[in-house]
Amino acid sequence: MQSSHEEDRELVIKAKQGDEKAFELLVKRYMRRAYFMALGLVGNHEDALDLSQEAFVKCYRALSRYDERFTFYAWFYTILRNHVLTFLRKRKRHRRTFVDVSEEVLEWRDPDGQTPESSLEREEFSKEVWRAIMELDPEHREIIVLSHFENLQYEEIAALLGCPMGTVKSRLYRARAALKEKLTARL
Repeated sequence: MQSSHEEDRELVIKAKQGDEKAFELLVKRYMRRAYFMALGLVGNHEDALDLSQEAFVKCYRALSRYDERFTFYAWFYTILRNHVLTFLRKRKRHRRTFVDVSEEVLEWRDPDGQTPESSLEREEFSKEVWRAIMELDPEHREIIVLSHFENLQYEEIAALLGCPMGTVKSRLYRARAALKEKLTARL
């Protein structure tokens, strides 16, 4: 049985040879993950959708530069991350600040059997947490999303970000502390 990395590698090879269906399969495999990653960083459904789609276009155009030593997703994530960070820098310059946490992100908030009151309290708390996350620096926001929403291990985050595992741990520590400070001030 082939590993996901080997399957991705074969699809990239085919896509480089002009097989659009092969690239389509890669997009289908990672589009949901890319969308939620972008959403976690920008906090807006429409922007996240646009950014993730644009990142796939950039990825397709850059296929000739794909380095097979890395997993496809790690390589694609670098493209997505850079694209989103560029967007955030531009948005900051234009001083547009907003948070539109979509229902998809908050799906986990409403487990079966809750009373309407507790469900509403949980929803409000979830929104406050997301507002606080969106106030974090992009570097802190990214590490929180990778760790707590993508459920990646330190090693996986280090590979995606291209930094040592110790750096991941210290960034995550600082991000959690900053988030705790924001939440303490809010609640």
